[in-house]
Parts: sequence; C-alpha cells; structure tokens
Amino acid sequence: MTQAFFVTGTDTEVGKTYVSAMFLKAAVMAGKRAIGYKPVAAGCEWQTGQWQNEDALALQQASNVELTLKEVNPVALEPAIAPHIAAELAGESISEGVIKGGFDNLLSRQADVLLMEGAGGWRLPIGNQRFLSDVVKALQLDVIIVVGMRLGCLNHALLTAEAVKADGLNIKGWVANTLTPDMPYFNENLATLEQLMPAPRLATIPYKSVPDFAALGELFN
Repeated sequence: MTQAFFVTGTDTEVGKTYVSAMFLKAAVMAGKRAIGYKPVAAGCEWQTGQWQNEDALALQQASNVELTLKEVNPVALEPAIAPHIAAELAGESISEGVIKGGFDNLLSRQADVLLMEGAGGWRLPIGNQRFLSDVVKALQLDVIIVVGMRLGCLNHALLTAEAVKADGLNIKGWVANTLTPDMPYFNENLATLEQLMPAPRLATIPYKSVPDFAALGELFN
C-alpha cells in the first residue's frame, strides 16, 4: 500500500522541494519505490519541446520510478508568479480534475511512497475562489509542513498548522529547514516550535550539508 503525503510550506522559498527530494532519496536508500509529484508549478522554461520547472525536475530525478515530466508536473506555467495569475495570463484554468487525475495515475504505479508537493504555502489560490488545499482535503492526505527557519517562522508555522487542522486534516509532522548558516537564536526558535506545534518534528535539515538519510527514512517504516 502506498504511503502518500502532501508537503506544504510556511511560505514560498522555504525549501519544500529540497526537503521533498531529501525524503524521496531517503526512501530510495531504504529500498522503497518512491515518487514525487508537483501538480502545479509556475516559473517554467520551454526546453526540449515542453515547459520545464526546476522543482518538478528535482522531484523527477529524486524518484526511482520512471516518469515523464508531464506526469510529475501536469500544470506547468511560464511566469514565476502566483499560479492562478499565471494561468489567467495564459488564458488557461487550473483544473482540480487534472490535479486529482495526475495523483491517481501516480498512485496506480503502486510505489511505496508518494510525496505531493504544493506551491507557495497552504492556502494557495488556483482561481475562482478555489485553493490547492481543497484538493488535498478531497484526497484526505496527511500533511508535512516545511518550516523555513528564519525571522517570522514561529507565526507562519503556527498559523499554517492551525489552517491545516481547521481543514480537518492530520499533520504527520514538520521539518525545520535551515535556510541560513547563522539564524539568531536558532535553537531557541526550534525549542519554541517543538513546544507549540501540534505535531512532532520529523527532522532538522542542516544548512547546505547532507541530512541523516536513515533518520528521514524512518517516516516510511
């Protein structure tokens, strides 16, 4: 049976893709079949006859199930702006059916692990007063929150957790992703999050160094 999770972040540029790729690599090292899914991505370049997004490519490369880029990233938009605005500029709409269909397709591959990564934060608009979180609710996925460790992370992390819980979903845990080598009072902020977050810390990802893959892989045991 496939273990499937949705990876969200406390904001954009907090390392969701990096952390997701680390989890996928840990699963692969533990002998599991692992798939990464980036249903919606803005900020793509036209290469080799298709729109390519660097985050989607990173997830494709970290997976060990052979997938086309279109399977990994069905909604690929050119401008590096909010996806619903990018879609509107392109005269397109972001379809919940396409996102769910892409998920179901990957689920049919019978991998051990399937990580679906969001875009931006939890409450990402996809147009017409709809949100990507609505799709996650429909799929009833457990959520992993990536906390970008920087000034403001306490408020962003706690509000994200509140929103996920208010949507009736389970938070599997959170990851402290170290964004700089010298965040002031890093340990104190980490301790505060451990006291206040309504779920366990799954890992701390060190700044620009290799994480403990064995520890990351424990999520999938």
